Amino acid sequence: MSILVDASTRLVVQGITGREGAFHATRNKAYGTNVVAGVTPGKAGQDVDGIPVFNTVRDAVEATDANTAMVFVPPRFAADAIYEAIESGVDLITCITEGIPAHDMLRVYTHLRRGPQTLVGPNCPGVISPGIATVGIMPTQVFTPGRVGLVSRSGTLTYQISKELSDMGIGQSTVVGIGGDPVVGSSFIDILARFDADPDTDLVVMVGEIGGAEEEKAADFIAENMTTPVVAYIAGFQAPPGKQMGHAGAIITGSSGTAQAKKDALEAQGVRVGTNPTEVAELVRERLG
Repeated sequence: MSILVDASTRLVVQGITGREGAFHATRNKAYGTNVVAGVTPGKAGQDVDGIPVFNTVRDAVEATDANTAMVFVPPRFAADAIYEAIESGVDLITCITEGIPAHDMLRVYTHLRRGPQTLVGPNCPGVISPGIATVGIMPTQVFTPGRVGLVSRSGTLTYQISKELSDMGIGQSTVVGIGGDPVVGSSFIDILARFDADPDTDLVVMVGEIGGAEEEKAADFIAENMTTPVVAYIAGFQAPPGKQMGHAGAIITGSSGTAQAKKDALEAQGVRVGTNPTEVAELVRERLG
């Protein structure tokens, strides 16, 4: 069983006639994802690689029974695109767009919590259930089907650690990039809970980075709630305080948010933390026996 995306996923791509939207919609389709529709206002009646284009997400859902949306809309319009997807009734929204103002996302987050829908992102690489379906921009060739889940704030490290696992013959059940912005739709805890409930995930890899306190919160959640074992990696041990490193949320403020503090919090709760991607894969192999 996969979490979030599987063979029943019916995807609508918002911004499908743009360069990035068209490129990744066709890549998702080629991988096997059931891409049933695209949306660009004013361009209904067109198609992208045989994928019909609609003016609104609601029109697309009514015509195709889409249950998942992927957002490739410029930052100034992306929050409205997420609202539109929420109102259409799709179950899952994956927002790839980066650079959305934090205040816009705070309003989206508040609205989202009023209902049962799930948002992954923004500023994320998406979700893949290897061999089944992908919704996002991940390089699918580095993933293999298996029983290890992975959740990460970093896109590049997601790919690197997954490849390290695949090279060791360890496949993945689902891989989720939650995004590195200060405000995201799904937290580590949200995804860890889904993996813990998945009978086909035997172990979870959590990839964190400097900034914020989400990894520390996840450490407490793992200790108090999870039966599925977790191995972790934290990026940014050499990051200087006060300097943003990559993601908008990857910044150390004051004495909190350091890689060492996160590593200490996880290890205090019994979670093994690798010092590099190869060591993470080795810890996974060791734990799986």
